[in-house]
Amino acid sequence: MTKPNSDGATGPQSDAFATRLRKSTAKLSSRSFLLVIIIVASAVIGSWFPQISAPLRFLFSSKTEVVQPAEQQSAEGLVKLTLEQIEAAKIETAPAGPGTLTKRLVAPASMTPDPDRIGRVAAKVAGTIAELRKRLGDNVALNEVIAVVDSREVADAKSGYLAAAVQYDLQNQLFLREKGLFEKKITAEQLFLKAKTSFAEAKLRLDLARQKLAALDLSESEITDLPSQPISSLRRKEIRAPIAGRVIERLVSLGQPVGGEGQAKELYVLSDLSVVQADISVPISDLAAIREGQLVLVKTPDERVFEGKVVVVNAIITQETRSGHVIASFGNPDFALHPGVLLNAEIALARTPVKVRIPRAAMQMIDNEPTVFVRAPNGFVKRKIVIGATDDVSAEVTAGLSPGEAIAVSNTFVLKAEAAKSNIPEE
Repeated sequence: MTKPNSDGATGPQSDAFATRLRKSTAKLSSRSFLLVIIIVASAVIGSWFPQISAPLRFLFSSKTEVVQPAEQQSAEGLVKLTLEQIEAAKIETAPAGPGTLTKRLVAPASMTPDPDRIGRVAAKVAGTIAELRKRLGDNVALNEVIAVVDSREVADAKSGYLAAAVQYDLQNQLFLREKGLFEKKITAEQLFLKAKTSFAEAKLRLDLARQKLAALDLSESEITDLPSQPISSLRRKEIRAPIAGRVIERLVSLGQPVGGEGQAKELYVLSDLSVVQADISVPISDLAAIREGQLVLVKTPDERVFEGKVVVVNAIITQETRSGHVIASFGNPDFALHPGVLLNAEIALARTPVKVRIPRAAMQMIDNEPTVFVRAPNGFVKRKIVIGATDDVSAEVTAGLSPGEAIAVSNTFVLKAEAAKSNIPEE
């Protein structure tokens, strides 16, 4: 018979218990060792691959926020966000207030020079091109010399004027001499009248020669300076710019004959591009709603917006496209609107003032009702509103929002998503 131990257990039972205890201790030690390895490995991975560990931390923190929504949102329709969170989500705010709703028509437009600001530089005389002082795209001042033509016609006209001027001076002196003698009763009246007639004829020939030079586009100062000019300059005719602007066409080259029959009559085409026009193709159905003076907007490829006005509503319909043409004028101080470019034009057909206007991007549909998010000290409060008239970019608020209240106007879908995390009642 086996004797019991001092603690009351028999010998074999005590051995079995000791064996189980040793196995449990070994398993526990193995699990503890494995747990230590996992913790160390996680720390190493987190330090080596922060791009992996960061999303995991964000994921666990996001889950914690969802489980405990009371930490982020109150029960009064408030979406709690810190200033850093608002900036990170790129949520912009702006005050609601009065404004204007605009009904717009969008139509294709082609930019063209203003025909009232185009100048064509004519040769005006027959000759050959001696100088071309401007290239395509150069700026030109009013009355600036931009070309020189060698012309026999000009040389003959200048020579005729100089001869007439000499003859005039001579006949003037003879007339004054005969007049003095006649007044002193020294000479006969017949000689005095003959000198007077010769002087009148000389004056007439001088006036005709001056008019001929003026017809050849010589200025008064150029005509006055002719007697002091060298003989070699008699054949040269300076061509001046009729307007200030930019060279948009150069039609001749050096040495080219111009001004004669079958020869080029124009040297340059200039345009003042500080004002340009848009030729807008408008469907017949919309043509009746367009009036002179209506606002027109065009946007360039670099997102610049230019404002102009309708100046002409052409009633003649293009048969091929069945559309009318509307001309709008635009200021172009830095020449960003280039003639020939195709753009979309927005014509303001009607403008309606409203007391409270908000961007359409500020609205979100929640439970099939338009909702905005009003700025609060610690976030945003969602609020149902009543919408009145709208246009392409804005909406009128008839109830639910007062002028001056700041609301979120961009990335409002982020606030909608935050509000949807729990069933937040509206204000």
